[in-house]
Amino acid sequence: MTLRSAAPVSFDALPNPRGGAVRPAELALAEASLAFEQREESGAALLRASQALHTAGWLSAQRFADALVRLSPLASIEAAAAPAGAQGVRPLFGAALRDFRAALERHNLRELSCSPTLFNHYHALCAQLAEHTPGTTVAFEDLALCARPVPPASLHAQSADQLAHLRARYERALLPVLRSQIETGSAAALAVTNAALDELDAVFTELAGPDPYDFWRLARACAKALRVGGHAARDTDARRFYARCNLALADHARGIERAPRSLVRATLALLWRDYALFGAAAEDADQVEVLHDYGLTVDWHVAGTQSSEMLWEAGALEAQSISATHSSLSRDLGVLAVNANAYEDFLQTADASIQALSAHARAADQPEKADPSEALQAGDAAYRLGSAACALGLGHVSLLADALGLAWRRRAHAGVSTPAVRAHMVVGAPAADTLEQAAEALRATLHKVAAGVAPAGGSLTQAALAALTRAIEQGGA
Repeated sequence: MTLRSAAPVSFDALPNPRGGAVRPAELALAEASLAFEQREESGAALLRASQALHTAGWLSAQRFADALVRLSPLASIEAAAAPAGAQGVRPLFGAALRDFRAALERHNLRELSCSPTLFNHYHALCAQLAEHTPGTTVAFEDLALCARPVPPASLHAQSADQLAHLRARYERALLPVLRSQIETGSAAALAVTNAALDELDAVFTELAGPDPYDFWRLARACAKALRVGGHAARDTDARRFYARCNLALADHARGIERAPRSLVRATLALLWRDYALFGAAAEDADQVEVLHDYGLTVDWHVAGTQSSEMLWEAGALEAQSISATHSSLSRDLGVLAVNANAYEDFLQTADASIQALSAHARAADQPEKADPSEALQAGDAAYRLGSAACALGLGHVSLLADALGLAWRRRAHAGVSTPAVRAHMVVGAPAADTLEQAAEALRATLHKVAAGVAPAGGSLTQAALAALTRAIEQGGA
């Protein structure tokens, strides 16, 4: 029996022709699709896909697969009870399975985390589950930031009069943005909306404090990214962001010192979304710097035409087809099959990065030699390693490297901040031994990769990531 490839689906991001493939998950999804078409039970195949994705460290994709697993019994019951073509869970389940399978075959981990198409499916799946399991909620950041540490953001003290003035300005500008119909409105209405958005941007700028982890600095970057992407007055998520910022401004006026964690995560995920999918250009440098401060990386893109992107898509499909049929062009790392050339390139660059990280970690244990610029270099080395691992498909390595990059970033900011700024910072610098343990965990994992052994997120990696997460989110110790 031949399992057909998934139907082509148009996603936003380009496929990754040199990215790793989780073949057991792809085969399991193909089997699940066939079972669904034949109105048979698909849960067992979907569970195998979920387990393979977990082993590979493709955690956002695993979360999506888990939603399919939970909903598959309902789809099976409906298949047995309802005539073909009846409306209900099955059409929703089938569309989500089809698009998820197609996305997985594109081997782009950032797309699997941030794709609006996949999130819309995930939200619909969870809405169906919520009817049978009350209390189930889902948000975009649940997929986009799955398993990532997110540092707290501060609301630095300002005078009551200043905050009252800024909130009044914000609320006046917010109303036309919430009411706007930018796609169908007149030129005059568009001008009013843009003027209101300009005013919101100005308020964010005046609110932003000196702490690199001041919430209004993050909000200002998010607002700019939403406008660049054309989402600011059109998307439901963008309008919700502006409305929630108004509530945060009320909290700020009451003297609350931290922004709500859920708002920080939602704002960060919105800021990252388009850059994760499309990459960043030189003019996006300020927003990318904010992303780096929160542990997220992006690719820098070169502007292309629609025809060049179509050629890239076709070339990616051809490269993946050749790699799948010629075993000499790929290497197996457990459930992950990687491009042989990309694998060798990764090992060369990773070795230099891990040596630099280990050296920086040893030096960090000598406070008298502490150098913020060295900490920034260490963070950049970790981010380079994380991005390269992400491109290859090494999910566990990428997640740990990005978390280590974030820890070094926070250490750098703590070192360069003046006493006045440090007084407003929510979390101190992570301890040197935490950084060193994470670097050693990365080194051990990369030795496994170099030996052709799958880095399946073992206890050493999990312990290092847990320690980094505690240091980043809770206390810096």
